[in-house]
Amino acid sequence: MSKFKKGDKKGMPGITTSSLSDIVFMLLFFFMVTTTMRETENKVVVKLPEATEVAKLERKDLTSYINIGTPVRHLQAQYGNEARIQLNDSFKTTDEIRDFIAAERDAMSEADRQFMTVAIRADENTRMGIITDVKQELRRCSALKIMYSARKSAK
Repeated sequence: MSKFKKGDKKGMPGITTSSLSDIVFMLLFFFMVTTTMRETENKVVVKLPEATEVAKLERKDLTSYINIGTPVRHLQAQYGNEARIQLNDSFKTTDEIRDFIAAERDAMSEADRQFMTVAIRADENTRMGIITDVKQELRRCSALKIMYSARKSAK
């Protein structure tokens, strides 16, 4: 009788997966916290003009965006090739800007309403008549803080 067995082969030990679920949940939590969801879908093509002086917005949550440009390709059959005004996720006319600004103000707290900024993102080929009409309507509804979006020039 021998105490030591010769020729007894043991298999490889299994991989422990006890901490795998903790790692997966940490990664999931990290990506949930760091990603931002897109609020609106662009329905117009906007190629921003170049600018030499660019100011950065301090609080983007107080900014309402008005996009002006030609509709994207799959919407051109329905809306045409002329420049359109996009407020949130739908095309509107200049007469509906007042309701849009009122709704945006109502969504803000009372203290933040005075800091509301309207950013106009207009395509570089958009006619100035549409932009002037939008600016006139913004003046009528007392939205006087207006910012124009542009891309920084490559100098």
